Amino acid sequence: MNNNFLGIALESIIQLCYSLCGNYVIAIILFTFLTKAILLPITLWTHRNSLKMVSLMPALNRLQVKYYGDKDQIAEETQHLYKQQGYHPLLSTVPMFLQLALLIGVIGAVRELLAGRESMLSLYPSQVGGITLLMPLAAGFSALLLGLAQNRLNPLQREQTKASQWTTNGVSIAISLMLGAFVPMGVGVYWIASNLLTIAQQLLLNAVMPPKKYVDYEALAESRKELDKLNALSAKVSPEDKRREKADYKRFFSVANKHLVFYSERSGFYKYFENIIQYLLTHSNVVIHYVTSDPRDAIFEKAQAEPRIKPYYIGEKRLITLMMKMDADVVVMTMTDLENFHIKRSYVRKDIEYVYVFHAPLSYIMTLREGALDHYDTILCTGKGQVEELRKSETLYHLPEKRIVECGYSVIENMREHYLAHRESYAGQGGKKILVAPSWQEDNILDSCLEPMLKSLVREGWQVIVRPHPEYLKRYTPRWNALRERYQDIPENKLYFQSDFSSNETVYSADVLISDWSGIVFEYAFSTGKPVLSIDTPMKVANPNYGAVVAEPLNLSLRGEIGARLPMERAGEAGAEVERLLEHTADYERRLGELRDEYLYNMGHSGEVGGRYILRQLKERAAKKKAPTQEKEKGEQKE
Repeated sequence: MNNNFLGIALESIIQLCYSLCGNYVIAIILFTFLTKAILLPITLWTHRNSLKMVSLMPALNRLQVKYYGDKDQIAEETQHLYKQQGYHPLLSTVPMFLQLALLIGVIGAVRELLAGRESMLSLYPSQVGGITLLMPLAAGFSALLLGLAQNRLNPLQREQTKASQWTTNGVSIAISLMLGAFVPMGVGVYWIASNLLTIAQQLLLNAVMPPKKYVDYEALAESRKELDKLNALSAKVSPEDKRREKADYKRFFSVANKHLVFYSERSGFYKYFENIIQYLLTHSNVVIHYVTSDPRDAIFEKAQAEPRIKPYYIGEKRLITLMMKMDADVVVMTMTDLENFHIKRSYVRKDIEYVYVFHAPLSYIMTLREGALDHYDTILCTGKGQVEELRKSETLYHLPEKRIVECGYSVIENMREHYLAHRESYAGQGGKKILVAPSWQEDNILDSCLEPMLKSLVREGWQVIVRPHPEYLKRYTPRWNALRERYQDIPENKLYFQSDFSSNETVYSADVLISDWSGIVFEYAFSTGKPVLSIDTPMKVANPNYGAVVAEPLNLSLRGEIGARLPMERAGEAGAEVERLLEHTADYERRLGELRDEYLYNMGHSGEVGGRYILRQLKERAAKKKAPTQEKEKGEQKE
C-alpha cells in the first residue's frame, strides 16, 4: 500500500483519469496535462522572474565591464542590483523542486496503481530488457527535443552560452535515460508526456508574456559586445606571458608607497615619456614604476641598465583591475578616455593625480573623442593649440579646470637633435628622395590615389619611398602585398616599398614628405625643416562637434603653411607640386623654424619642464603626508 500522502493523492487522480478513458497510458498523459494546468500560475510567476533576469542582463554585463576582473566588487554590485529591482535568483529553481516532488510521488503512485496487474507499464526496462529498452531511448529523445526547444524558446536559457545550454541538455538527457531504465514504464510515459507538454507550455507562456515586451534585446546585444571585447583582450596571450603577467601583477601590489607610475600601451610609447624620465633619473632619487601592456616592450631592456626603473608587464585585460586598485601619488599616461570606457580611475585612492601626456603636437580636438580628456587632473601640453582647446572645452561644457603645463614635445626635440647630428650624411646620399607615408585610416593614400600619384612621381633622379603606417601593414597585409606586386617591375632606385620600420633613416633622408592625415607631417616638418605635401583625402574626425570649440584647429590652418596641399582628385599633380617645393627648400626651412618656435613649447627643454612639475607634485604630496605626523608629535611633546 502507498503510505506516502502525495503518492496517495496522485494515485487517486490517475485512477480518476483512468475511469474517464479506460486506458492507463492515456490516463497518465491526461494526469500530466492536469498537473501542468494546476501548476500554471506558479509557472507564470517563474516565467516572469526569468524575464526580469534577462531584462537585467544589460546592466549585469555593464557591471562586469565597469568592474572587470574584480569579482568581489561585481558580486556586491550584482546583489545590490537584484535587491533594487526585486529579483530573486532562487525563484528560478522552484519548477525544478516541484518537478522532483511530483516525480517521486508519481513513481510511488504508478508502482501502487499497477501492482499485481499484468501491464507493461509496471515493468522495469533495466530488469526485463528486450523491447522495453525503447522506453529509456524514448525518454532521452523527448529530453533532447525539450532541450532544443528551450534553447530557442525559453528567454533565460536562450541567453546562455552554447556550452551552458548543452551542459544543461546533457544532464537532462542523462537523467531521462536513467529514469526510463530504472523506474516502471508508466513513469517513463509520464516523463515523456511532461517533456513534450513543457514545450507547448513554453509557447503558451511566450504568447501570454512576450519576451520582447520585457527585454531590451538591442541593449543586451550591445552590452554583450562590450563584454566580449574585454574578454577577447587576453585571447592571444601566450601561457608564458600569462604566467609572467600574474607574477608582475603580484609584484606591483607587493610594493607599498608607490609614488610615481607610468603606463605605456606598447613599446613605441616610451618616446613620449623619454625626456621626462631621463630628467627624473638624473635630478632625483624617485623610483619609476613603469607598467606596459607589451610583453616585448624595450623598457625591460632599459631597466636592466637603470635599477630605479621598475617595469611590469600587465596585459590589457588584467590592466582593468590594476587601474581600479591603483595605489600611487601620480600616474602618467598617454591613454585617452580615462573613466569613459573600461579603464577607470582608482577606487582605492581618490587623491591620485592623473597626468596626460600628448602624443601629437598642436591640435587634438578633431582626433580625440569628445570628452576623451575630461577625467584627467593635469595635461602636459605640447603647444598653443592644445591649451586653447582645453580651456574652451572647460568653459563650453562646464568642466572643472585642469592643471595645464606648457611642456613641449620630446619626440620632435629628439628627432631634431638626431637629424642635425647626421644631417650631412643624409644629404650626401645623392638624388632626391620623396617619402610617401600615409595614415592607416579608411581612404588613405594607399587605398585611394596612389596610382596617379606614382605616375607623376616616378622619374629619373628621384627615389619614391612608400612607407605605410605599421597598423596598415598589420591589418591589410594582402593589400600591401598586392601593391608591391603591381609595381615589382620598377627598380628600387626609383620606387621602394618599405616594410621594415626598425630605422627612421628614410624619414630623415627624405627631401619631401607626402602624407594625408598622419601625425608624422608636423613631426617631419618641424624636426627636419623640410616641406610636406598634404593630400586631402577624406578626413577622419573622431569628434564631429569640434567646431563648437574652435572654428579651425591648428592642424588644419597650418596644413598649408608647412608645405602644399592637394585635393585627392588632383593627386596626379603631385610631381609638379614636389618640384615647386624642392625649389623653395631654403624658404621652407626658415619658415618651418619660425612655426616650430611659435607653436611648440620649450623646444629642447620639455623633459625638464615635465620632470620638474612631477617632482614638485610628489614633494607637495610628501609634505602633506608628513604634516599630520609632525602635528601629532608636537601634541605628544606638549603632554
